[in-house]
Amino acid sequence: MALNKKPVTGMKDILPEEMEIREYVQRVISETYSAFGFTRIETPCVESIENLTSKSGGDNEKLIFRILKRGEKLDLENAKSQDDIVDMGLRYDLTVPLVRYYSNNSATLPAPFKAIQMGNVWRADRPQRGRFRQFMQCDIDILGESDNLAETELILATTKALGRLDFKGFEIRINDRRLLKAMAAWAGFSESDYDSVFITIDKMDKIGIEGVKSELLENSYAPDIVDKYTGLLEKAVSGNSSLQGIMETVGEELAKDAVVNLEEIIASVDAAKEADFKMVFDPTLVRGMSYYTGTIFEIAIPEFGGSCGGGGRYDEMVGKFTGQNVPACGFSIGFERIVMLLCEKGFKVPGTGEGKAYLIEKGITGERLSEILSKANEERKSGKKVLTVRMNKNKKFQKEQLAKAGYTEFEDHYREALK
Repeated sequence: MALNKKPVTGMKDILPEEMEIREYVQRVISETYSAFGFTRIETPCVESIENLTSKSGGDNEKLIFRILKRGEKLDLENAKSQDDIVDMGLRYDLTVPLVRYYSNNSATLPAPFKAIQMGNVWRADRPQRGRFRQFMQCDIDILGESDNLAETELILATTKALGRLDFKGFEIRINDRRLLKAMAAWAGFSESDYDSVFITIDKMDKIGIEGVKSELLENSYAPDIVDKYTGLLEKAVSGNSSLQGIMETVGEELAKDAVVNLEEIIASVDAAKEADFKMVFDPTLVRGMSYYTGTIFEIAIPEFGGSCGGGGRYDEMVGKFTGQNVPACGFSIGFERIVMLLCEKGFKVPGTGEGKAYLIEKGITGERLSEILSKANEERKSGKKVLTVRMNKNKKFQKEQLAKAGYTEFEDHYREALK
């Protein structure tokens, strides 16, 4: 039986043209973030299963690729549950590993700690456009900074990277989990209902306000509470209620703190931004991760029609490891979707230059081959991209393929001079 030559569903082979773009995007992101004082770290792709299932990752905890215990520890015969046979899992994001890393190494790290992390993550998700089961994430996080300067810097660094990649006219949608909770409390929902209500609100862009209202009623919430809540949301989404208007309506101290926080961030970003984008308050923005405690934000690029990255503040997550909370905030850029959009519009990596190919006929060896390779090396020293390759029988087709790969100059070497 022949082996399967196709990659596993939801994962993909990366061809050279895309790989060149991926490496360029990583380089731009890394250089931009480094200029803001972030430093590169790395964490393992495998984490303890108890860390991954600590109710910090929302629905992503349902998508973990679990790793079986090994050797004598794997006792399938006497296993009563999955817990008896699994002790590790592939990471589903970079935040949980970062918090574990910080908790383990904080004594030797600067305060605040500004981290860059780039690496693959895995989710047993349903693949679709721009969504894979293995994908690259590029995160920046600030741990130990409680002031909203952290949010401002994260947004400025991420948007500058997008601007350098020639994205224009996009939006950074922003909200605050504290405001979401204050609005829900004002309408009459109990605290135990918040997560369920927010899951429904998160679908607003797909099902609209009427769909949200219908789903909340289907979930047996009181009609007067639903009408009160969706009425306020509708006013806010339509632009008929400003941040100040929501604060005055809700009237809770929690809402006031959140509104002041959002206004300060929006004003600071607008004053210092370099890229072409706008900040937009979105009262329906939820973000799926349950670990968010305050500000949340998301990238919306018109060409994609969905989220191309996001993040927020998660001040209580370090405390799950150490028993002491540490203020923390992060932003993850949607690397795979950014690369996909660049590929779709035929993006060419700047400054790559055209290459030259030496086609060497088979049979050329020894001193003659050394002379050709030395000549190629001299051209490389001058900054030129030079490929040395054996000549195929179908030289015309070979040159056509090399031309597609960016080689526009050719030098043929034969065993004997052509007559």
